Amino acid sequence: MRTIDAGEAYLGSDKHYPDEGPERLVQVDSFEVDPHVVTNQRFAEFVEDTGYVTVAERPLDPSMYPGAAVEDLVPGGLVFTMTPGPVNLGDYRNWWRWIPGASWRTPTGPDSDLADHEDHPVVQVSFEDAETFCSWAGGRLPSEAEWEYAARGGLERAEFTWGNHDPQETEPVANTWQGPFPYKNTEVDGWTRTSPVGSFPPNGYGLFDMAGNVWEWTADWYGEHATADSDHGCCAPDRSPSAKDASLDPGTPQTPIPRKVIKGGSHLCTPQYCFRYRPAARQPQMIDTATSHLGFRVFRSTD
Repeated sequence: MRTIDAGEAYLGSDKHYPDEGPERLVQVDSFEVDPHVVTNQRFAEFVEDTGYVTVAERPLDPSMYPGAAVEDLVPGGLVFTMTPGPVNLGDYRNWWRWIPGASWRTPTGPDSDLADHEDHPVVQVSFEDAETFCSWAGGRLPSEAEWEYAARGGLERAEFTWGNHDPQETEPVANTWQGPFPYKNTEVDGWTRTSPVGSFPPNGYGLFDMAGNVWEWTADWYGEHATADSDHGCCAPDRSPSAKDASLDPGTPQTPIPRKVIKGGSHLCTPQYCFRYRPAARQPQMIDTATSHLGFRVFRSTD
């Protein structure tokens, strides 16, 4: 693990999506972090050692999904599906499909497997899966502030993990989408889906894939940014009942599932849609959800 020393840093941004602001100066305590996201091989070792069954491999509770079709109430996960042509970018359902049988073992559906992907990030993992793995590994998930502080790699107020210039369309330094989304990926970076961990240069702290490849779970409930004088502190996840309740999506009151903050963007991010392969970027994710572009890495306290 890499040790990240305590220090002050500007987190957040006032330049892009509203929920990234306000930009603020915070004090971050020291911590340790894995240089890579958890891989398929490492997750397989965990499952073999513990017998753990992921959320995506378990039957669904019909009471949590009122109105859902019976055929969908089976183990599975969300899988990105490229469209045949341009679609309305305002509706993510145009390229996401619920695939029965999709899990960390079969990330794009029952016809897929992990052959030649042992060193790729594990995906199709829910918040519970990530948290359980971290505990087994002697670590934990990070607070949002810790994750962003680590991602910046010592570059104060930089737009990206590597600086302020964005070379992703011509000379990529991370696994993101090139070409018209979501129907044509020109693969300038060499990949359409996940890439092996460490395929691109690390940031200033020696951490790989802090931009793109897969989104990463944090321990914070989704909501407005914490400030330096908040009750729970800038670098500790807010686990209070009020924060949990506030994380619920007001647009889907029929499915009251809390949401955590995820960070880093993924191989699907592009300036055309989801311009979030930046340290300040953030997104909510329901804790029960497993997708083909979401993973995690292990952090550890130093005290």
